[in-house]
Amino acid sequence: MSTLKDQLRTDLTTAMKARDDVRSSTLRMILTAVTNAEVAGKVAKELTDDEVLTVLAAEAKKRREAAVAFEEGDRPESAAKERAEAAVIQDYLPEQLGPEEIAAIVTAAVEQAGAAGAGPKAMGQVMGIVQPQVKGRADGAAVAAEVRRQLG
Repeated sequence: MSTLKDQLRTDLTTAMKARDDVRSSTLRMILTAVTNAEVAGKVAKELTDDEVLTVLAAEAKKRREAAVAFEEGDRPESAAKERAEAAVIQDYLPEQLGPEEIAAIVTAAVEQAGAAGAGPKAMGQVMGIVQPQVKGRADGAAVAAEVRRQLG
């Protein structure tokens, strides 16, 4: 069993004992998403920590997008709830990269691929180099935007 999943279960028990409703409900949703990912497909399998992190990143992205949608729909209380859930999920994700760090990684990848000045045609090649380096630590849309900007 993955240690991250064990940590989530332990933290759920702690949150329930502390009567922390937001944290306990969020951890329940995360554990449900992890279980759904385990039983998805033809054969049920135990997720590794990396796979659990992928599920956590997807859940965090859902919360961010929902918060934005609620803000646009003039429902600030629901947006605040989604942001609180995203903050709980963020505790389990690795430290996120800043814009400067993403730019440095993309610059190195562009040089490595020899794609400087190649334009959008080289985007797939550069993204193939960058994605493994930033997996779980940066939003894919932000990385893609930086690659587009540097490729011209």
